[in-house]
Amino acid sequence: MLNFDFQYRDRIPVAILGATGAVGQRLVAMLAEHPWFRIVSLTASEANIGKKYTEAVQWTQPSPLPAAVASMQLQRGEPSIEGVIAFSALDSSVAYEVESAFAENGYIVVSNTSAYRMDCTVPLLVPEINSSHLELLKIQKFKKGKIVAKPNCTAIALSLALKPLYDTFGISALHVMTMQSISGAGFPGVPSLSILGNVIPYIQGEEEKVETEPLKILGKYDSLQVIPASFAISAMTNRVPVIDGHTLCVSIKLKNKPLKEDLILAWETFTSELKMLHLPSAPEKPLVYFSQKDYPQPKFHIDLERGMAVAIGGLRPCPHLDYKFTICSNNVVRGAAGGAILSAELLLKKGHIYW
Repeated sequence: MLNFDFQYRDRIPVAILGATGAVGQRLVAMLAEHPWFRIVSLTASEANIGKKYTEAVQWTQPSPLPAAVASMQLQRGEPSIEGVIAFSALDSSVAYEVESAFAENGYIVVSNTSAYRMDCTVPLLVPEINSSHLELLKIQKFKKGKIVAKPNCTAIALSLALKPLYDTFGISALHVMTMQSISGAGFPGVPSLSILGNVIPYIQGEEEKVETEPLKILGKYDSLQVIPASFAISAMTNRVPVIDGHTLCVSIKLKNKPLKEDLILAWETFTSELKMLHLPSAPEKPLVYFSQKDYPQPKFHIDLERGMAVAIGGLRPCPHLDYKFTICSNNVVRGAAGGAILSAELLLKKGHIYW
């Protein structure tokens, strides 16, 4: 049985692929003092290979650049670098080939990219929802390693809020309109003259992800496949001048006809097996409901449970469907680096990482 009371040198060595970007930086910040993992390798684009991390990165995180990482030399993203787990924060244009190369050579790849999300052999993992999907790892064809994909940041928040409703009442149809922060576009992101005092009512490729990924996440694992949930999702995605935090306005039609109080109870009592696994990044309460009509708001609610909880509020009848409500989550923590780290913790605790 693996002892999870690690001394520093015994912690699992991890690599961060694409360490200088927005998600890569947040992974560095969150992994620097992690009790189970230690950063041993950082990769970057060709122009920065050989430089010290502090020389190449334009650090934008709220915490100081960790001293232990600052002097690390950036390496080429090839599967010969040190590490057992490879956290991928790569650009989507190169992710597919690089991630598969690392998996072929024995790394456990935890991907923040869209490259393998809809692959039928790759778990699209939200640990509180679909840990059973890790059974898909048995049928992956990589020679030595595995790939686990973290979903789109908006899809994570939506899926977490839907999970207890889907299980308890069933879902027939759903419409969601998103107001997504500028940090969701990465760094340097959206030009200031495009976003300040403005709303951009379309995000390239985003609607398709929000309409399809939750169906895989909420799907049922059965005989080495995931059977997607069958309800329809209509999504409209918008970029708004908020730094961090995605807000989702949802209208939902349920198969059963619960009372408002039944929905709130489902959210407030939602729990998962993570409660018993004691994962360092797992929130005590993954869903937090607010009764105030004008909550949740990104200014006040994206840091709940260290940024790992999803806030819900504004539940009221919908004249077209059944109910409508608002969701808010931290897209850079729960929706990106924190979600990836939690997935790696679950993989380790479930025995999918050998060390």
